[in-house]
Amino acid sequence: MEIKTARKGPQGKESSVFDRLGAGRGGHLNNSSNKICKFWLSGRCLKNPCRFAHSETPDVATIHRPRQTPYYPHSSNALVSNTWQRAPRNSQNVQEKVVNHKSSENVPGKSESDLEDIKKKSPESVSESSSECSVVENDYNLENVVEEKPLEHVPKKSAERVCEFWVQGTCVYGDQCPYLHSWFRGDKFKMLAELQGHNKAVNGIALPLRCNKLCSGSSDGTIRLWDCHTGQCANVINLGGEVGSVCSEGPWLFVGMPNVVKVWNTESGAEYSLNGPVGQVNALESINDLLFAGVEDGVILAWKGTYETNITFQLAATLKGHTHGITSLVVGGNRLYSGSKDHTIRVWDHENWQCIMTLNGHDDVVKSLMCWAKYLFSGSLDCTIKVWATTEDGSLELIYTHSEEHGILALSGMTDPDVKPILYCSCSDKSVHLYELPTFTDRGRLFAKQEVQTLQIGPGGLFFTGDQTGLLTVYTWLAD
Repeated sequence: MEIKTARKGPQGKESSVFDRLGAGRGGHLNNSSNKICKFWLSGRCLKNPCRFAHSETPDVATIHRPRQTPYYPHSSNALVSNTWQRAPRNSQNVQEKVVNHKSSENVPGKSESDLEDIKKKSPESVSESSSECSVVENDYNLENVVEEKPLEHVPKKSAERVCEFWVQGTCVYGDQCPYLHSWFRGDKFKMLAELQGHNKAVNGIALPLRCNKLCSGSSDGTIRLWDCHTGQCANVINLGGEVGSVCSEGPWLFVGMPNVVKVWNTESGAEYSLNGPVGQVNALESINDLLFAGVEDGVILAWKGTYETNITFQLAATLKGHTHGITSLVVGGNRLYSGSKDHTIRVWDHENWQCIMTLNGHDDVVKSLMCWAKYLFSGSLDCTIKVWATTEDGSLELIYTHSEEHGILALSGMTDPDVKPILYCSCSDKSVHLYELPTFTDRGRLFAKQEVQTLQIGPGGLFFTGDQTGLLTVYTWLAD
């Protein structure tokens, strides 16, 4: 704002623009106050008249004093660079450092052969002895570097919302309506079906091996089995307690409930109950013959299954360290990663059951974890997704932080028909964002009536969402 320091008075003399009515140079206002205006002293008073005294001309240097800190309007898209870079190593605390490069040659510790190694991996190809994170689907070159762009050239996101009148069937504007008349936006995918049956939040979705049923668990205390061909509900299992989590391994289906984990074999029909949890089981993860359960009291229980003469599950370990409830679990190589309400991520060696490191990067509940190649993704209610990279010595470094306008509820990922890695990010604004990695380029958005708490990928380009209304929605990628 241009500030003029003087102007001509009626007698031809120069008078300060800050000399208000009744107050000449060195004078005072004709009111009861004899105080000098502090805003006038700093050269910022814009009132005319001002009820405080403007007794002397402010110093020009004071008027034009430069701002000490540059101001940038808040925007979740104001990223100087979305290059993934490693932070300086620190064995005690992991810290983020933003380093801007314009060439992928500057990315330390990676070669072209490394990038080829992480291509075309699948969930079934996870090495048990590896200390790296497992792969969700076929991988892509996640080390690509994006050229730096000035802040003013970063496009702003347009406000997106589904038309409430369209939802009710009463919108009269048709194509002229400024809001969306669809539950999704994006190319190369479509909605296949909406599976209605649950009357409370869907908290888990699983696809047991060699089973033509999709399984969903809900806060309404039921497990529903959906026919994958017709989309009809084939069976309802009433459990009498809230289902907090669901996962599967082979033909086995695991269901987390208050104080127990229920187990079913979808081929033989055998049923088991694993006792030991104290409180609601909010997270389940299984790999080979190991089952992990994250409980509300902050404890992680591990069972080992035996499949010889008699099928049994023996409690193998009790992992303690978190001070609040467990919210998410994921296995990558020989490591178990756990997210908690205590805002931390703990890394466990599931061979000797020891906690080998704690990651302190989030400022709120860590809601979801996902492993992809050498990377660990963590989503939190602090509105950030953090990307952690495995180093040569086996530790984890924070290399990139992506910010959203709303809290993160769930993460998942797969590749599209062009074998490009797509990250699914459910937010507390009742939508799921689709991003192409590693640039976090917008690829679409899914909308729901309530928050989507559960994401699950399936075979053949299928992916699923479960929201708090109890609706389970099926989507698929479209091949060219």
